[in-house]
Amino acid sequence: MMREVTLQELKNMARAAYNDLWTAARNMGRDVKLYCHWTGGDYYTKFADYHVNIDGDGRVWVTTDNLAMIKEATYMRNTGSVAITLCCALDAVDEYRLGAYPPTEAQLNAIAQVVCVLADALDLTIDLQRVMTHAEAADNKDGLWCHDPYGPDATVERWDLLVLREGSPRWSGGDELRGNANFYRAQGLLKDV
Repeated sequence: MMREVTLQELKNMARAAYNDLWTAARNMGRDVKLYCHWTGGDYYTKFADYHVNIDGDGRVWVTTDNLAMIKEATYMRNTGSVAITLCCALDAVDEYRLGAYPPTEAQLNAIAQVVCVLADALDLTIDLQRVMTHAEAADNKDGLWCHDPYGPDATVERWDLLVLREGSPRWSGGDELRGNANFYRAQGLLKDV
């Protein structure tokens, strides 16, 4: 199942999954988490491993009608979380070479909006403890020791969104993404969604 949704539809889906997500997260001893990824593919190939896919034009797609469904996106962190991905980063090598499909501005704008809408619907603070890139989660940057580190500070198996643009400072991706989502929240730009 793959269908395009509006931000309002996504917000309604998050509200419908609210109790199940929070129950699952509390059973893990933490808050609900939003994990942000990239697919490692082109701009239009979508993957069912994530709840939400954002294509190169910034269009939002879901792979399920139930955001509490456990997806296999973030190693040892999938319960009580929502996985969001940008369709991009095919042949990305490092923060200086993001390949022929780096994140587009439309995608970066859309993921900030998606994070804001989901965080609002799920009563989440938009901070490192609740909204993480896969690079941050892989290295346990939230202080939870869910697994041995496998991100940029360790074995570099996953470094999704370490940066959002080629040549940006190392580890700036998560801060920039959260900052943009918090901008939308502070300005009230999506409160009526």
